[in-house]
Amino acid sequence: MKKIEPQGIITPVLTTLTEDEKFAPENYAAFIDKLINAGVNGIFPLGTNGEFYAFSNEEKLAIIKTAVKAVNGRVPVYAGTGCVTTKETIELSLKVKELGVDVLSIISPYFVAVSQDDLYRHYSAVADAVDMPILLYNIPARTGNNIDFKTVKKLAAHENIIGIKDSSGNFDNTLKYIENTDPRLKVLAGSDSLILWTLMAGGAGAISGCSNVFPELMVSIYKYWATGDLAKANEAQKKIRPFRNVMQMGNPNSVVKLAANMLGNKVGPAREPSNCTNPAIVEALKKVFTLY
Repeated sequence: MKKIEPQGIITPVLTTLTEDEKFAPENYAAFIDKLINAGVNGIFPLGTNGEFYAFSNEEKLAIIKTAVKAVNGRVPVYAGTGCVTTKETIELSLKVKELGVDVLSIISPYFVAVSQDDLYRHYSAVADAVDMPILLYNIPARTGNNIDFKTVKKLAAHENIIGIKDSSGNFDNTLKYIENTDPRLKVLAGSDSLILWTLMAGGAGAISGCSNVFPELMVSIYKYWATGDLAKANEAQKKIRPFRNVMQMGNPNSVVKLAANMLGNKVGPAREPSNCTNPAIVEALKKVFTLY
């Protein structure tokens, strides 16, 4: 099994589409190249910003295969393979393993109501079945469940579970992962407003949706922190607040995609019904862009 330590700013890369919502691999490769040249530390196809929920398994495999080829070993590739059921998650993860990704990111089951025991069994079964590094993905606002730190602590017994992305937006929840689980596990911020604070508390970095739009800025937070320049890191952290505020005006990852398009990136529309065309959001983004 590959030894991967998640760290730095990892981009949950937007999935490029044509106007009729078909995957556009050439644009995808070009966008990934731009992100890597901007200094991101990892590429993550099929996260929430990559609209994992919008694609069939066949499409997902094509997207991941394209990402691996485009990255060409320059940074680690994290691929989202979490599904509603344990069986489907294992099946997709085994297929993705053959494509050359470095880490599996597995969101907790969504829509179905699950207990902490259910989550423990689910992740344990996946970890036992798939010999690859696994990053847990906690996003309770979208899944309806929070992965409790005590569950994460138990799951650390599986050596191929290497960390967790916390998109709860609850910093105390992140602190519990950092302070009360296995120190071996890497904790990544999933809320871009908490990147610096997660790093200062002992986290390893972030999976940053905003890095699709402002990659150099998001990378600078990590770089300034790593060199001990907390004042500049804090300045960079504060700069994303206006954009974060606009993200709350619609489906956040659809707003990110709209912003990337407005800045000249050929990422195309989000798949309906979550494409973002609200004129008020467009105007708000134009005002935000004048600040950078």
